[in-house]
Amino acid sequence: MTATTLDPKTALVVIDLQKGIVGLPTAHPADDIVAKSATLAEAFRAKGLPVVLVRVTGGAPGRVDGSPSSQKPAADWADIVAEVGWREGDIVVTKQQWGAFYGTDLDLQLRRNGVTQVVLTGIATSIGVESTARGAHEHGYNVTVVTDAVTDMDAEAHRNSIEKIFPRLGETDTTEAIVKLLG
Repeated sequence: MTATTLDPKTALVVIDLQKGIVGLPTAHPADDIVAKSATLAEAFRAKGLPVVLVRVTGGAPGRVDGSPSSQKPAADWADIVAEVGWREGDIVVTKQQWGAFYGTDLDLQLRRNGVTQVVLTGIATSIGVESTARGAHEHGYNVTVVTDAVTDMDAEAHRNSIEKIFPRLGETDTTEAIVKLLG
């Protein structure tokens, strides 16, 4: 891991910390991920930097080997958890697939705000977070993944993303280190 740098205009992008996802069984406790993401959100807001809250309300069409759930989600399934919750000035992005860039206005919102770097947190490491990191990298943003503020339903998939994928897409660091950099 190299020393992380934050660009003057960096945005925090919080992936899928919503009621219907934080209750799923994860490799690392979701409460810890929520708490660390909330800490980062407050630090970014205090510096006047953008906070993006991403939520998923559907799924991409197409056939998959994994069986889709036949249960209708609860009415509040897509609500962002209160601990991270929306604040005045935050950007909310609603996606219909894994990554937060495809089919949304995330890139436009970031560019309008002059953002050149994204810091990512959330659930699930190998799905929403990794897909968004790949999209950010492909769109030319500097990418930082906060490794202690992400988790997955599959411990091996989480480990693979942290150790093999993220170092090829950008930088990785901890909540404490990012908060200190924002200092």
